[in-house]
Amino acid sequence: MSTRAITEAASTEAAPLSLCSREPHVPADRLVAEMVPPPRFDSVRFDTYIPDPNQPSQIDAVKVLSSFAEGLGGAHASGVGKRRWFAKKPAAPAGPRGVYLDGGYGVGKTHLLASLWHATPAEPSLKAFGTFVELTNLVGALGFQQTVQTLSGHRLLCIDEFELDDPGDTVLVSSLLRKLVEAGVALAATSNTLPGKLGEGRFAAADFLREIQGLSAHFQPLRIDGEDYRHRGLPEAPAPYADEVVAKTAYATPGASLDDFPHLLDHLAKVHPSRYGALTDDLAAVCLTDVQPVPDQSTALRLVVLADRLYDREIPVLASGLPFDRLFSDEMLNGGYRKKYFRAISRLTALARDAKGLVAQ
Repeated sequence: MSTRAITEAASTEAAPLSLCSREPHVPADRLVAEMVPPPRFDSVRFDTYIPDPNQPSQIDAVKVLSSFAEGLGGAHASGVGKRRWFAKKPAAPAGPRGVYLDGGYGVGKTHLLASLWHATPAEPSLKAFGTFVELTNLVGALGFQQTVQTLSGHRLLCIDEFELDDPGDTVLVSSLLRKLVEAGVALAATSNTLPGKLGEGRFAAADFLREIQGLSAHFQPLRIDGEDYRHRGLPEAPAPYADEVVAKTAYATPGASLDDFPHLLDHLAKVHPSRYGALTDDLAAVCLTDVQPVPDQSTALRLVVLADRLYDREIPVLASGLPFDRLFSDEMLNGGYRKKYFRAISRLTALARDAKGLVAQ
C-alpha cells in the first residue's frame, strides 16, 4: 500500500487495527467452551433452512436429522449419570451411531449441522460443535486421554468440514471417535467427501485406508445435492478495490483491521491455527491490500483456516490486488486439498460481497 494512501486516510480518521500485531494465547478451557456453533449459526434452525425445491435430498435431510435429534432426547447411550450400583450396563446402540452429511460447497450442510445441535434436547454443556481442525487442536491442547474424558459425557459431537489431511490425523481422529462411540456419544459430521472416500488423492497406504474404512462405519451417509447457495441468484463478488479505497475504508470503519496481504501470510505462520479465532476477536471488518497468489501449500492451508474463522464470525473482507478466485494455483486447485481451497474461495467471495456496503458508507 502506498505511503500516500495511508497518509491521506490517517489525516482524517483514527488508525485501524492490525492482524499482524496480534499474537493471541488461548487457554485450553476456552477451546472447550467455544465448541458451540459459530455466531453465524446462532439462530439457525431446521425451519429456517430453505431447501431447493429441485433437490429432494435437501428436504429428506431435514426429516432425517430432525428424527435423529429427537432420538437423542433420552438418557445418555452409555448410561452415564443414570446407572445404579447394580444396574446392568445398557447395550450399545445398534447400527451407526452418527450421521454424515455429504455434499458440495454451499448446499447448507453447516446450517443443518448447527440446526441438529440446537434441536438436540440436551444442555449446551453436553453438546459439542467444532470443525475438524478445531477437534484436532483440542487434542493437541488437552492430550488424547483428557479429550476422551472431556467429551465422553456428551450427548452429541458435531464435526464440521471433516478432512483427513495426513496419516497422523487419520489415526488420531479414528481412535478418538471410536472411544467416544463406545462411551455412547452420538456423532454428526459434514464433509464434501463420502466417508469411504476420505483421504482419496492424498495418501494411499493400505493401513491408513483401513483406518478410514473403520471410521466410515460409525456414520450413516446422508447425501445432500444442490448448487452453492452463496452464489444462487446473487450478483458476482465485487472486483478488488484500489489500495486507496481499502485504506480509506479501514480508517473510516471502527473496529476494522488493515494489513498488507503478503505480510499477513507471513504472520499466520507464527500463530497456531487453533488461535485464528482469537486473532479475529472484536473485528468489524478485515481490510487487505496487495492480495497475491498464495506461494505454497502450507501457507494456503493456513489461509483456509483463517477464511473459515472469518466466515464463521461474519467478518466482511475488503481487498485490493487480485480477486479471491486467483489466490490458488491450478496445481493447488487440482490437487488433494482442492476441496478446501474451493471452500475458501467460496467463503471469501461471500465476505467480499458483504464488505461492499462499507465502501459506500
